[in-house]
Amino acid sequence: MGAKPLAAAAVAVSIWGATPFATKLAVAGLDPLAAGLLRTLLGALIAVPLLIAAARSRRGGRVSLAAWPGGTRPLVAVSGVCGFVLFPLLFTLGMGLTGAGRGALILGALPVLTGLVAAMAERRAPRPRWWLGCGLAMLGIALLVGERLGFSGGRADTLGGLLVVASALCAATGYVAGARAARVIGSWTVTLCGLVLGGLVVLPVTAFLPLPGMLAAAPVLTWGALVYLALGSSILGYAAWYWALGQGGIARTGLLQFLQPLVGLLLAVAILDEALTRPMAVAACAVLGGVAIARGRRQG
Repeated sequence: MGAKPLAAAAVAVSIWGATPFATKLAVAGLDPLAAGLLRTLLGALIAVPLLIAAARSRRGGRVSLAAWPGGTRPLVAVSGVCGFVLFPLLFTLGMGLTGAGRGALILGALPVLTGLVAAMAERRAPRPRWWLGCGLAMLGIALLVGERLGFSGGRADTLGGLLVVASALCAATGYVAGARAARVIGSWTVTLCGLVLGGLVVLPVTAFLPLPGMLAAAPVLTWGALVYLALGSSILGYAAWYWALGQGGIARTGLLQFLQPLVGLLLAVAILDEALTRPMAVAACAVLGGVAIARGRRQG
């Protein structure tokens, strides 16, 4: 993998590592379901003028649907629906029924799921070294989640866990579809078009929620968190991630998402003054070691 895809992946992982902090601020002033819907809807509103500007530029041909190869349109549709509609909704509903530790651990498996979806799409099996590295990294994620969140505070509801698993599968599918489309029309176009599509899908749902009253009562920090989730997590993060996956290989680059919990850990230590315990340090070493092993040979 070259330096540019690695840097783009690092940007995406860093943005998403801070997403839990922004989500906490958002749900503190809004209903979780409303926050999830507004994240996509606000992102779509931001994406529309960006799409118009891109269409007027010299690279506007990538925005024109008529210029897309036939197989690209379904990929963009899948990335938009899976990444910006199904994932946030299923994850929000699932986290309302299961514990935070279980949900975080399931999402920690996203790099594995992304690699498996990519392997199925490309009709090839990951190598043993990839499995070994993923197993070590998953062990580190389990240690990290168990140390920070524990598993006894939430209701370990089976339905909630299944919903979170479904959300992770949707995210992985969206990553792979978006990365494959980005190779043809560019990550920026895939992200913006996917967000607009997602916004159109969730817009009718928002009609059943008292959003005007919710937004009027929401504090400034909640608004700031929503802007971060829409502009940072949904637009900048996805655009950088799709480009990195498309340029550096889906299975191999996707492993870098194992580092996302470590970003959250560093932020917790630096901003919230949380103590860095020995189990956390061991977990971090396991994650870093697993990523290094799995990426030791080119996988994608």
